[in-house]
Amino acid sequence: MYSKYFMVDDLEHQEKNDQLVILSDSLKAMKAMKDASVDLIFADEPYNLGKDFGKGKDSWSSTESYIDWNKQWISEAMRILKPDGTMYVMSATQFMPFIDIYVQKDYYVLSRIVWTYDSSGVQSKKMFGSLYEPILMFTHSKKSKFTFNAKDIMVEAKTGAKRKLIDYRKNPPQPYNTKKVPGNVWNIPRVRFRMDEYENHPTQKPEKLLERIIKASSNPGDVVFDPFAGSFTTGAVAERLGRKSISIDIEPEFYKIGLRRLGIADSYKGEKLVKEKKRKTHNLSKQAREKKNKKDQPEQLGLFEND
Repeated sequence: MYSKYFMVDDLEHQEKNDQLVILSDSLKAMKAMKDASVDLIFADEPYNLGKDFGKGKDSWSSTESYIDWNKQWISEAMRILKPDGTMYVMSATQFMPFIDIYVQKDYYVLSRIVWTYDSSGVQSKKMFGSLYEPILMFTHSKKSKFTFNAKDIMVEAKTGAKRKLIDYRKNPPQPYNTKKVPGNVWNIPRVRFRMDEYENHPTQKPEKLLERIIKASSNPGDVVFDPFAGSFTTGAVAERLGRKSISIDIEPEFYKIGLRRLGIADSYKGEKLVKEKKRKTHNLSKQAREKKNKKDQPEQLGLFEND
């Protein structure tokens, strides 16, 4: 699988059953990938919030340098995305507007999704606590014939009825179809320590979130690509749903999670790979991150000039 999608042979990788994991800087690896080679991209990028990802970078010298880096990797990602493919990007709430503006210039935005979750742990007393993360869904152009499997992601509509509604016009009477395609506000619980899917990663995304994205925007046998794999949820869900996957991470500890979670290897460099739950993390406190970000707020105008 590796040789089919990459133009170099010097990236550390392992694969099994059409699931490929790579230990590398994401931008370096993407530059080595072939044009128009993947069907769906999900990218939960570093948020520039100063979190601890080991070798992975989550802090840039300025907002401008962070946005410039975004332009580079998004451009590479869109190069390897097929003409009718779809890309989903997650970023911090304060940076997504700048990414959105850049994407609008060169590509076509399909939806702006809000992932909202429960309030436990968010106890701000000086402002409204943040209970959501934005997701930008886009494709190459308005003419792209992108995949959207509405029937595969239907959810139960909230009718307010205490009992199932029956259509007596039919013979025999049948329950009304109360299924609908979800809107762009997704209420999906975050991953908790007690959950079976929990991995030792500070920003793990829930499997239900990736299930909806992968079911909606790809078909069995398609290639799903995640350039910032982290806990390798994208690859794990893609495999379960009958898709192929390519997942990249620069941090060896997370790479080992991918090897184990996708069933590719049970050991790495003599170390047996077993799942050990640990509480998170060595990250900066919310107050420390807010203080850092306040010092580095960009000017609202001119950030995207002279591109």
